[in-house]
Amino acid sequence: MKKSLPLLAAVTAITFLGASVASADVKVGVVDMNKVFTSYHKTKDAETRLNEARTQAKADLDGRLETLKAGMEAINKLEADSKKPELAADKKEAVIKQRDEKIAEVRNLDREVAEFRQTRERQLQEQFMRMRGDIVQDILKVVEARVKSEGYDIVFDKSGQGVSQVPVVLFSTPSMDFSDSVISELNKGAAKK
Repeated sequence: MKKSLPLLAAVTAITFLGASVASADVKVGVVDMNKVFTSYHKTKDAETRLNEARTQAKADLDGRLETLKAGMEAINKLEADSKKPELAADKKEAVIKQRDEKIAEVRNLDREVAEFRQTRERQLQEQFMRMRGDIVQDILKVVEARVKSEGYDIVFDKSGQGVSQVPVVLFSTPSMDFSDSVISELNKGAAKK
């Protein structure tokens, strides 16, 4: 039932829109939000910053994994040393103690690596969502200004998909699409690369 509510709302809105069209002139526009989003210069800048942050997080993680690997190698060496038959009992005990301390250290480091990975992934996801939200708000401001200045009654996102994964807008005349003017407005004043 929950999935059918948005569909029902869309059908109801279209029905009322159809009734309104019959009784008055309704100005309908479409915008390809996907095209606008990917063409906006701030999207490219955000992707660059996010990729840099991902690269830095990977470098940090790789450094921690190398330390973990070195710890494991040290444990393996201490384990091999503890099994040498020529080792005196007191030396063997010291090596075993050292190995056990190294195991505890590596376990803590392994936990820290897992926590670091989780934390960085969450931070990167939050950064992505903030950047995306800011970009969408910029786009919506330009669309809203265009709606007000040109008197649109309704604007559809022609890149949007319905519940059944069918495009919401099946057809629109090119004259209804003002995506390019939104892109131009958003990129006005951006440095040419």
